[in-house]
Amino acid sequence: MNERSFRIGVGAGFAGDRLQPADDLAREGDLDAMAFECLAERTIGVAQQARREGTGTGFDSRILRRFAGTLPHLLPAGAVVTTNAGAADPEAAAAATRELVDDLGLIATVAAVVGDDVLDLLDLKSARVLGTDDTLWDIRDRLVSANAYIGAESLIHGLEQGADIIIAGRCSDAALFVAPLAHHFGWSLDDLGATANASLVGHLLECAGQLTGGYFADRRRKQIRDPWNIGFPMADVEADGSAVYSKLATTGGVLDRRTVLEQLLYEIDDPTAYKTPDVTIDFAGVEITDLGDDRVRVFGARPAGRPESLKVSVGVRDGFLAVAEIAYSGTDCVERAGLAASIVAQRWERVHGRDAGQLSVSYVGLDATRPWWTDSDRRPSEVRLRMSVRTFERDAAVTLCDEVESLYTNGPFGGGGVTTSIKETVGIVSTLIDRDAVATKVLLP
Repeated sequence: MNERSFRIGVGAGFAGDRLQPADDLAREGDLDAMAFECLAERTIGVAQQARREGTGTGFDSRILRRFAGTLPHLLPAGAVVTTNAGAADPEAAAAATRELVDDLGLIATVAAVVGDDVLDLLDLKSARVLGTDDTLWDIRDRLVSANAYIGAESLIHGLEQGADIIIAGRCSDAALFVAPLAHHFGWSLDDLGATANASLVGHLLECAGQLTGGYFADRRRKQIRDPWNIGFPMADVEADGSAVYSKLATTGGVLDRRTVLEQLLYEIDDPTAYKTPDVTIDFAGVEITDLGDDRVRVFGARPAGRPESLKVSVGVRDGFLAVAEIAYSGTDCVERAGLAASIVAQRWERVHGRDAGQLSVSYVGLDATRPWWTDSDRRPSEVRLRMSVRTFERDAAVTLCDEVESLYTNGPFGGGGVTTSIKETVGIVSTLIDRDAVATKVLLP
């Protein structure tokens, strides 16, 4: 076993994350590895649809911008890189990355991990949609994609074969971190204790700035230093699986017991049985020690078995989403916005012969994020009427946008700033597949 500690950092916590903090960390962090987590559940369905319709690359092309700023610092230092930005087409992402590496004058072996696309492997009549009594057969005409959450095994194989950059599709977030750690320390994934602690590292780092105060901050109780300059975190991991988390001293934000606790519980249903493809984790006994100066030691994840099935994200065509907004200001702006909504709803029924119950109505500045809030004494000086509809009929989507825009001269006075949008949507449902049915492999040039 390699006893040398291993420093791993995170370069992105989601597809639209900032570039500069990753550049800073790659340049100044003295890293052994950097992981870029870029894939949400819905993202891969959208990418699969774009690939099949020829309207997109199938992978998150922004990864090339991330690599352009970080690889010149990481690769010469011998650091390895993992990412799930391959989305629906890891092979194409790997090919584009090889071109970028050449253009940068660097040398690197780039591998793609494939096999998470399981649409052709599913028995639609028996694959049950989780949380329902339906099967995928019931929505077979709407299916776009089906990608299983894979674990770290193939990523580790890629590193063992000499890859410097591993690009996967729908692997779990934690696997991006487990693979470099397991490869460095020589941990077997059958060692569930080591895998649990490596997955804990991944879980804490995967959302990048969320661990260093980004989602933590407010203007009153939880103020942080220089929130405009939040740094991404890194972890110094020891051979026993313990880790000390920190950030660059030149960056803003905060990393302490509070931020670690918030991230530890992020997206957790049962803290004693958090399922990943590699291990089910019990977080109940995790010890968090605040060392001060934005350094926190965390250790103590325990294994609770390994799931026999893998979760599958299934993309389904979900029709059109039309959103139309108009702003009202001044005295009685809420009442005028309500009148505007009533006009559109009545025309929706009486002129267009549609059910007004289809329409979603909210007032930005009043109840758009908290529709249950009923404080009628509040009187904002301005409000934005937002009306939307989800429909499989494009004509209905266009009609809503037209009706809201017509409020300029056919609605209450004082309306302005109309915006409209119509987009095809991909929804996500989930099912399970036996882990033995999923065969992944590493593609090297």
